[in-house]
Amino acid sequence: MNPQRTWAGIGFLILSMICFAVLDAIIKYLVNLLPMVMVLWFRYLVQAVSTSVTLWPRQGRSLLHTQQPKLQLLRGFLLMMCSVLGFLSLQHMPLAEFAAIALLTPLAVTVLSRMLFKERISPLRWVLILGGFAGAMMIVRPGGHLSGAVAMLPLTMVLFYTAFQLLTSYMARTESPMTMHFYTGWVGTAAVSCLVYWHWTTDISALNWALLVVCGLLGSTAHYLFILAFARVTPVRLSPFLYLQVVFSTLAGWVAFSFVPAGWGLVGMLLIMVCGAAAGWLNAREKAPPALGTL
Repeated sequence: MNPQRTWAGIGFLILSMICFAVLDAIIKYLVNLLPMVMVLWFRYLVQAVSTSVTLWPRQGRSLLHTQQPKLQLLRGFLLMMCSVLGFLSLQHMPLAEFAAIALLTPLAVTVLSRMLFKERISPLRWVLILGGFAGAMMIVRPGGHLSGAVAMLPLTMVLFYTAFQLLTSYMARTESPMTMHFYTGWVGTAAVSCLVYWHWTTDISALNWALLVVCGLLGSTAHYLFILAFARVTPVRLSPFLYLQVVFSTLAGWVAFSFVPAGWGLVGMLLIMVCGAAAGWLNAREKAPPALGTL
């Protein structure tokens, strides 16, 4: 694999993680002030409209062309379920702990990639992934203040997000990332539009209106970068870098909500950063297997 292509994919993923961290902070703020369904609707509507306005003048009807319409609908549904469960989780959990539980996803992706795509996973890569997982668990601290019911929300989201990641990687073989992005936004918008009428309120400040728009733009940008990353690099090679989400989310939680992880949380963050840096070094030295999709 072209090293430049690999590093470009990693860069796209890191940028998407930063966008997701800021997005989660805004969502956590908004869902405690406004109806969750309304926030979710704006998040998808802004993504759908901004994507259409940006891409339609350049691509026209070709933007609608897809070889797998049923999978486009499925992918949109999976992401919508991730959003619903994520919004519910953020109502009750700090950003860092939410991100840490969500990072069970890379392990699930790694195992399923091995089973479904016959990808080889080196022992050292297993150590790095498991090390990142251990760091995430230090932040979550099982047996801490999270109730079982609250913990089940992000755990269920992990199941949907794992399926979403693998489906994205599979569809990138034949589908344009712009087309995937277009359908994802409109599938979510259509689904949530069936519910938003009963959850609408006009008692919103100018700041919160602006944050609703920013929320949609960040979601659109983050998921487009996510598609570009998985179109260039296999899920196994990207998985270690997903642990950076905990670092970015912890920083966002500190800035926005003055929440600072305890001592074990800081140890977990350092472990995640070490594993991520080591994975980057490994990617530069190892010959990567063919990517699952190309642009």
